[in-house]
Amino acid sequence: MRIFSGIKPSGDLHLGNYIGALSQWIALQDAHECIYCVVDLHALTVAIDPSELRRRTLDAAAWYLALGLDPKKSTLFVQSHVSAHAELGWILNTIAKISELKAMHQFKEKSKSNPDNINMGLFDYPVLMASDILLYDTEGVPVGEDQKQHVELVRELARRFNGRFGETFTVPKSMLMKHGARVMALDNPAKKMEKTGSVDGYIALSDTPDLVKKKIKRAVTDSGREILFDAKKKPALANLLTIYHLLSGQAISDIEKAYAQGGYKEFKDGLARVLIEFLAPVQERYGQYRGDENNLRALLADGASRAKKHAEKKMIMIKRRIGLYE
Repeated sequence: MRIFSGIKPSGDLHLGNYIGALSQWIALQDAHECIYCVVDLHALTVAIDPSELRRRTLDAAAWYLALGLDPKKSTLFVQSHVSAHAELGWILNTIAKISELKAMHQFKEKSKSNPDNINMGLFDYPVLMASDILLYDTEGVPVGEDQKQHVELVRELARRFNGRFGETFTVPKSMLMKHGARVMALDNPAKKMEKTGSVDGYIALSDTPDLVKKKIKRAVTDSGREILFDAKKKPALANLLTIYHLLSGQAISDIEKAYAQGGYKEFKDGLARVLIEFLAPVQERYGQYRGDENNLRALLADGASRAKKHAEKKMIMIKRRIGLYE
């Protein structure tokens, strides 16, 4: 099975990125053909300093590797290094409908948070995402819950193109985790954990032990003292229990039993320890990758070279199907 996924280098990678997507990337690479991308073209939809974008692109790649992505098992590259992504994006624009893009939930949310910069790239984001995915005959797309609607559009565009020009694209499917597909903010369990939110709302992969303790201590909880998973009645606690479960490997029922005689303070102290133990080796490996920039750039160049071979071959087929003169 061929897998594709990518994350924007537009801010600090955080726990929600790992649990919602990156943990799946790592697990899938042992059994599938995986193509993973730092989607820097998508990052241009918001105002960002050029030097910061370059730095964050390398930062993101280093975090992927530090978390366990193996460049020998997976193809890792930077989106803009394979020009076919933008080229196919334009072609797909000619079959995408404005009404479909207007219906995208994320566009509506981003428009509210960036009222002074509602640009065409922000509106057209899902079409470029479709290009990323369809270019590689992707079968599975590991995504968070918030991206599921985008993948449904990708599927529709693939079917529409195939119906008009003949079988060209594989119709992919979303791959969602049972738990943790949508990790919520520590300070607001009704809102997704985001790097653009309050600093107390997310755990960055780069956070120090003291900062982790402080953020978990401040994390909102529900009424009562009982440590019990109930997504409807105790959404804040359910979110924290899910994080504890996914990082520790312990069953939620076992975590509930372990803190049955205690309260939120004891539980939060335990969760902070789990987070710190998880982050310590990841941060050490990140420092090693980021400290050897020449090696990091070489790994990305090799990945781009491998991705180009498939992308360029696919573009020849696409151009022939739609009648572009060779």
